[in-house]
Amino acid sequence: MSTARDRILARVRSGLGTRAGEVPDRPVRSPAPLARPVHDRVTDFRQRAESLQSTVDHVDEMDAVPLAVARYLAGLPPVTNGMVVWPELAALDWAGAGLAVEARSALSADQVGITGVCCAIAETGTLLLDSGPGHSATASLLPETHIAVVPVAVILERMEEAFAQVLARRGELPRAVNFISGPSRTADIEQTIVIGAHGPRRVHIVLVG
Repeated sequence: MSTARDRILARVRSGLGTRAGEVPDRPVRSPAPLARPVHDRVTDFRQRAESLQSTVDHVDEMDAVPLAVARYLAGLPPVTNGMVVWPELAALDWAGAGLAVEARSALSADQVGITGVCCAIAETGTLLLDSGPGHSATASLLPETHIAVVPVAVILERMEEAFAQVLARRGELPRAVNFISGPSRTADIEQTIVIGAHGPRRVHIVLVG
């Protein structure tokens, strides 16, 4: 007498058109969509980021970043306290642009933090920053102005690709991954939007390439 399990498996095999011991053919998957041109991803990313109240500039090469940052800061109140930068960007000619930066973690009194990114996401206008040596999270969280340097080659389509990029770059997920979508904001108090409540009041993005 067959058991209930045998009867269920027999019905499954009948539906698949197979006999006991056979493995059904795998369905043919449609090919993955082709990646869109970089220009399209950059356009989408910029539009989404600006809709989230980030500001965006675009320069042709990395050497132009310090002057672009100086132009942006010229429109803000003078920086009287610290300006910190990720070590990987410290070799740029900041002094030539009239900026005094320090390659270190940020302190609560620092006004500007300049970072790179692991990647950016066109679908949402989001920056992804991974933690690790030389990638201090404080530089993007403590200063009231966060400036992110984003090579256009690292702008990806979707969140899933961003996680894959982190794994490819690090081999494993880091202790912390920060997703930044515009300035810090909250509506906890009387449902009124407050900018800079838990982090930077400003997020400025310098696209490169």
